[in-house]
Amino acid sequence: MNKNILHSKIIGEGRPLLILHGLLGMGDNWISLARKYASQGFQVHLIDQRNHGKSFHSDEMNYEEMSLDLKNYADYYRLTNFDLIGHSMGGKTAMYFAINYPEMINKLIIVDIAPKYYPPHHHFIFEAIHSVDLNTPDRRTIENSLINKLQNKAIAAFLAKNIKRNKDGTFQWKANISVLEENLDILGEPLPPMSVYEKPVMFIKGDKSPYIKNEDAALIKAHFPTAEIINIINSGHWVHAEQPQIFFEKTMDFLQ
Repeated sequence: MNKNILHSKIIGEGRPLLILHGLLGMGDNWISLARKYASQGFQVHLIDQRNHGKSFHSDEMNYEEMSLDLKNYADYYRLTNFDLIGHSMGGKTAMYFAINYPEMINKLIIVDIAPKYYPPHHHFIFEAIHSVDLNTPDRRTIENSLINKLQNKAIAAFLAKNIKRNKDGTFQWKANISVLEENLDILGEPLPPMSVYEKPVMFIKGDKSPYIKNEDAALIKAHFPTAEIINIINSGHWVHAEQPQIFFEKTMDFLQ
């Protein structure tokens, strides 16, 4: 396989559904939901975006390149009319892809991100990453270090999934940490002005998340005139992980 084709895990048979994770995530974060979609007749592609998971590393990290990565992936697997879900950074990639290649998408779902500019706000996470000593024989020690630094078990566990053990027993980060950190401002960029996608799209926001505000609805509608904006209660930014059953039901209603 071409090393510049994004890595993925493919689950099920049927109508193709591609899923894009957020910053410092990976396709595997969506495995439980993927099995549910597969049970409903979807072939689910859990994709690792560049500089994440098992996909290739690159010094380039911007949405035009990431959109092209997805185009190359779809061409490689001969996917033409597919559904696409993107969360956070993956949602921005999905928006850019929809603008650039609208003919390739059937239905589009954007999870807890708007087409606006977001100033860099992940510095505390990268500080925690840099504080970790990977020269330890024990994964638990690393995760505890992250918990102590972040004071948040859920985020620490999420980050710890990025740690892999090498053959010599040492640990390293799967994600290309330095490039991601250098490009946080670029990853906050808005959708290009005047870009419009007119096919069916659903935006899902967590009601406790600050990422999509009520006043963002006008901008969403300007870029996505058919957009349906759904609010899922008792959920934050990781709405699909915090309310998986409601998320599944809402997305299935839209996809069907």
